[in-house]
Order: sequence, then structure tokens, then C-alpha cells
Amino acid sequence: MSDTHGLKLLSTLDEDGRLVVELAEETLPAPKGGDVLVRLEAAPINPSDLALLFSAADLQNADYGEGRIVARMPEGARRALAGRVGQPMVIGNEGAGTVIAAGEAPEAQALVGKRVAVIGGGMFAQYRLIGADACMALPAGATAEQGASAFVNPLTALGFVETMKRGGHKAMVHTAAASNLGQMLVRIAQEDGIPLVNIVRNEAQAAILRGLGAEHIVDSSKDDFPPQLQSAIAATGATIAFDAIGGGALISQILHAMEQVVSKDEPYSRYGSNRIKQAYIYGGLDMSPTILTRSFGFAWNIGGWLLFPFLQSTDAETLERLRRRVRDNLTTTFASHYKARISLAEALNRDAVLDYNARRTGEKYLIVPH
Repeated sequence: MSDTHGLKLLSTLDEDGRLVVELAEETLPAPKGGDVLVRLEAAPINPSDLALLFSAADLQNADYGEGRIVARMPEGARRALAGRVGQPMVIGNEGAGTVIAAGEAPEAQALVGKRVAVIGGGMFAQYRLIGADACMALPAGATAEQGASAFVNPLTALGFVETMKRGGHKAMVHTAAASNLGQMLVRIAQEDGIPLVNIVRNEAQAAILRGLGAEHIVDSSKDDFPPQLQSAIAATGATIAFDAIGGGALISQILHAMEQVVSKDEPYSRYGSNRIKQAYIYGGLDMSPTILTRSFGFAWNIGGWLLFPFLQSTDAETLERLRRRVRDNLTTTFASHYKARISLAEALNRDAVLDYNARRTGEKYLIVPH
């Protein structure tokens, strides 16, 4: 097989604070060993992709040209990103497409001609050369669009459940709960009998979850949010939360509500309840500081949660069980929905950039590279 030529998106931060995002040509050699060559057909734009694609660059006042964006990075952000200065970064955590060539290894040859979901970065491209172990063969009849989001959101939702169980918790709280990931978590909770408190930010999002049959939905924009949150936590017994917002006082409100519930069953202590209350921040929809008003005793933990460290901490048997569940329920439990489909070039258009970078809940974009 001869070399394959295609296009990919690159994001480069210069020393002077300019961020250049552009379409670039690339040449991929024929795959060898356990590698496969995938003709990519669909790739979702996830929030984690946007952090690498644009970070905090000023996109409102950027220079938009054909196949190229030049934007200024705030000085504070440029200093924080010093480690990536001068390095063209490939973008796109996951995608799906068809294996068109493979190395000589049996596991690679077994994928030739098959449509696969792929994880491993660099998916905002027309082709991807990658190890066969980064691919998951899709069920017969599944489209690339259905398989494009088969890794990040599904395994994150399942990872929340595994993390909950590891910590000895019985119920959980989830924020930004009307997102694609949140809708998956609602369906998982229903299937597994897990009590789940869903925090949304407006009535439209609440309506989406009611349509899925979610039982405990709390709207953070309502005046009665604190007592409603406490009532939902009391009804479920939730002592662990997964937060996609990050900034503001929401984490503090959740921990406070948990403390109010669990402390009722314990003798009074000036140190608060002995019951551990755990909160994980896994996203940054609000990049402002996280505000903690310590009204929840001393038995609490706050940490970050990321998919790939979780996967690395998981044994092979568990990981295969999770992947098999996603594969077997790709078009039901783990179905994703997209607001728009755009080409690689259209992904650099000003209107599209400002829309998908707004990171509004439930408005995911899909890149169709060809």
C-alpha cells in the first residue's frame, strides 16, 4: 500500500501568545505490525477537546481566514500553557470510521474492512494511523455517527458508577445532567437501580430528563433550589457527586445539603457528621473559582475525576465488561445526539466556533471529516 494523504486540524500556541488553529496536510505511511489505518467518518467535539483546541483564547476578536484561525491567548493562560508553546497539537479524543489497511499482526488484520470506534487523540482528521487495541469493532449495521461517541461519554458515565461503588456509596448527584453524558447516566441508573439526583440549569433541561423518566430533577436556577436539593438527597441517600460545572458555589451547596441530611441520623458533634461526603469535579463549564463555604463538617473530600486515569486504574476484566456493555447498547443506553454536523473546514468558521465553544448543555457538534 502506498502512502495516504489527508487533512487534520492542528492547534499551536506561539511564544508571543498567538494561538494558531489550522488545517494541515499530512502523509501517513502504510500500517505495520499491530497498527491499522482508519478512514475517519465522524468525530464529536467534546469539552475536553475544546480545552486543547482553543483553551482561553479570545475567539470573539480572532482573525478568521480560510482554513485558519489566529487568536490571542491571555497572558495568564499563556504562562499556564508554557509546556505546549511551539508544539502543534492534534485534536479529537475519539471518532469512528472504517479500517482500510492494517499491519501484519492478526489483531490488526482482523479489523480490515470493519467500521470501528477509535480513541487515542488526533481524530479531527481524515485518516488516523493507530494501534488495533485503540479500536472497538462496531455492531453490524451501526453507523459511524452512532459509534463516534462510543468511548468518552459512555465510559465516563460507567466510570462514575464504578467509582461510586468503590467508595462504598449507594447513590449519586450529577450536575449538567441534561447533557449527552447525563442522559446516558439516567438510563444506566434506571437499568442498575441506582438512585440519582439530576441537577439542571433551566426548565428546558428538566423537561428533557422528565421525558427520560428521571425521578429526581432539581433546577439550580430556581429560588427554592437549596431545599429541593436537600429533599432529593434525603430521598436518595446520595453521598457522592460528579460535577461538570467546576466554578461557583454549586459543589459547596451539594456538600452542605448532604451534611444536613446525614447529620440528622448522628449525635451532635461540633465537627459535623462522620459520614464521608465526596465530590468530584470532572468538567469546567464555569471556569471561575470554585467557592467553598465550609458548612459541611470535616468528613468530606473534593477531587478531580478524569476518564483516562480511571481507565488506567481499572483491571482488564472490568474494562472489557464496560466496553462490552457500551458495544451491546450503543443505539439505546449510550445513544448520542448532535446539534450540527460540520466538515473540518467548517469547524474553523467563526459562527460555528463561537457556537460550539459556548459549551451549552445538550448541543454537541459532530465533525464529518470527508
